[in-house]
Amino acid sequence: MGVEIRERYIAPYTYFGFKKLFGTELNKDLLISFLNALFNDSTMEIKDVKYLNGEHLGDDYGDRRAVFDVYCTTEDGGRFIVEMQKAEQAYFKDRSIYYATYPIREQAPKGAWDYRLENVYTVGLLNFTFPEDEYPADSFVHEIKLKDVEDNHVFYDKLTFFYLEMPKFNKREDELVTMFDKWMFALRNLSRLMDRPQALQERVFKRLFDQAEIASFTPKERREYQESVKDYWDYYSTMTTAHQKGREEGRAEERLANARSLLDNGVPVDVIVKSLCLTPDEVELLSKN
Repeated sequence: MGVEIRERYIAPYTYFGFKKLFGTELNKDLLISFLNALFNDSTMEIKDVKYLNGEHLGDDYGDRRAVFDVYCTTEDGGRFIVEMQKAEQAYFKDRSIYYATYPIREQAPKGAWDYRLENVYTVGLLNFTFPEDEYPADSFVHEIKLKDVEDNHVFYDKLTFFYLEMPKFNKREDELVTMFDKWMFALRNLSRLMDRPQALQERVFKRLFDQAEIASFTPKERREYQESVKDYWDYYSTMTTAHQKGREEGRAEERLANARSLLDNGVPVDVIVKSLCLTPDEVELLSKN
């Protein structure tokens, strides 16, 4: 049985939704507009993109495969990986760095080469937030480059990572000023909207909402979207459960460590049981180890 779709517009966090809006030649104007909004404060302007093969193998048969949501190159040779990360994942940063090595290595031609590289950008739209001790609550756009730790100058400016913590974007419609604000609002709220907001009157957003309207899908597209929604919620539930289990295990280990410390300091077993919500058997076992 398929997932019942009640929304008017697709959820960009699903694989189908993200590919539909940003990963097809038909809708590349949406991707170009979004990337230019992201780079609004720089001299860079993207006029066209060419989609590249998003599936990459290593140099030898059997090497690990990398699959990009969207992979494209601009008219000046720069390469973009654009991905929607559905839920928090162990070693997410490691994975992001690893994926960035593919567009770097594939630039190497056969034969003589002077090692000149084109720009490589990774843009990650994250449906989760980084730990609170890494970034403040009001900071949701992070531009990462290789920097000198002593004087903080950019050591290498051709490798850039943009991470957008989508849950932190909480601007209301009447607070939207820049095109980037509008894109963030559209992607953050698309599946919850019933009509195009008045603040999003630019032509590119009319196209976005036209392409995102589920009622206009073919039966095949609708089935694919339903499967994508199901996969999204299955994945999200699995990751959330694993994260919760990890937290619970961490708390249990912390209680046991505290109990051992109290035992070592001569605190009675019954006091430890009551204060740390442990069983007498658990504390007794610690006393024997």
